[in-house]
Amino acid sequence: MNADPKLVDGMFKDVMLATVDRWMDIAEQKLSGKDLPCFVCPGNDDIFEVDDVIEKSTVVQMGEARTVDIGGFSMVSMGWTNPTPWKTYREAPEEKLRVRIDRMLEKSPDYRRTIFNFHAPPYGSNLDEAPALDEDMKFISGGRALRPVGSKAVRDAIVEYQPLMSLHGHIHESKGGVRIGKTLAVNPGSAYEEGVLQGAIIELDPKKAKIRNHVLVNG
Repeated sequence: MNADPKLVDGMFKDVMLATVDRWMDIAEQKLSGKDLPCFVCPGNDDIFEVDDVIEKSTVVQMGEARTVDIGGFSMVSMGWTNPTPWKTYREAPEEKLRVRIDRMLEKSPDYRRTIFNFHAPPYGSNLDEAPALDEDMKFISGGRALRPVGSKAVRDAIVEYQPLMSLHGHIHESKGGVRIGKTLAVNPGSAYEEGVLQGAIIELDPKKAKIRNHVLVNG
């Protein structure tokens, strides 16, 4: 198979699509008939074909490039990231990311009630610290040296618009929460390779347009 990259790529895509399809089946079993909205936003590593699988679901909604109402709050979602060394499927230059963000926010009536759901964390926020690589794509100092790799467009948008909350992923090693102005930015991190699901439980107060509580969880 190593001599046939197209065959390997095709097999990889088949497995990815089958996995997402299985996840949609699980969501169907767990959420069908319940008033529990579920939004999914593919990340930079996800091939574009997964969008079709998600959009066929009757209980899971595609979040990408949409503004959706969640109990009186507006959530805007973007799975695209700033460029990475791996040249993944959904990445774009910072200036184009900012255009995407501004375009989505045209539909958000009140930034104080807006939640950013952006895969890329803000640059220099401590939610974007990843192992530094040299020119040969090898870890510097055995992976102990870290550097910020988040999006400057995302950071600038948070500073300018000051949404209530900003949810992120992408950088698995940078679990945590920080304040950027009035905005609470959160990255629950990721440890899926260990069979552990990490996430965040967030309680909102729709009357006061505030965050009552938030906690990072795993299991």
